[in-house]
Amino acid sequence: MPHADRSFWGSIAPKKLRFGLPHRHFCVTDSTNARARELVEAGAPHGTVVTAAEQTAGRGRQGRTWTAPPGKALLYSAVLRPLDERHLLLPLSVPIAVCEAAEALAPGIECAIKWPNDIWVDGRKLAGILIEAKPQDSWAVIGVGLNLTIEPGEFPPDLRDTAISLFASTPLTAAEVVNRHLDHWVTAPSADVLDAWRSRDALRGREVSWEDGSGIADGIDDRGHLAVAVAGGDRVLLGAGDVHLRL
Repeated sequence: MPHADRSFWGSIAPKKLRFGLPHRHFCVTDSTNARARELVEAGAPHGTVVTAAEQTAGRGRQGRTWTAPPGKALLYSAVLRPLDERHLLLPLSVPIAVCEAAEALAPGIECAIKWPNDIWVDGRKLAGILIEAKPQDSWAVIGVGLNLTIEPGEFPPDLRDTAISLFASTPLTAAEVVNRHLDHWVTAPSADVLDAWRSRDALRGREVSWEDGSGIADGIDDRGHLAVAVAGGDRVLLGAGDVHLRL
């Protein structure tokens, strides 16, 4: 895309640092995170949001793809800048915001968080989060994929037993609700973030495995690492990667 004039972005930046202004929507794009990264590199202000009705190359963590039928999921990326000490727990605060937004959109559901950033309802994945940051330039892009009205048969075959939708809302409304909850949680006090995350921990007390071992999930530490109790009474901390439930 052409390089944007920084004075243009400055002229439309909201006085209050809130998510949702400006908001760019695409009928089809490869990845909302890719579009948001382009915008932030061109000088887009904090709070810029990119959404799409359809993605052709949506991405999740660990290089995975994220697919959704057109118009049936919230495909959302938001610019956070500048980064400071309030954002040290961003990987924890964003899932909390998405949980609260989903519960506001579909009253009666209860969301849990599978470390590090999958949102579950009744043991099935409702949403995923991909945060991409460039600390040296003091920005992050927050990517959210939230299933709204995807029917079971519309998921890829390998996801039909493990994915779920809200069966509520529209992408535009969902984006507005996510904006409001991000406004609160990305700068919330660390103690509040840790308490809220721990109250939604989907893995604590359950047997999990990862590439190098297995054990019983034992919550998170104050930096957001997953603690796992392993054989012999030891406790290990996992700072990245994936864990899997052992059923």
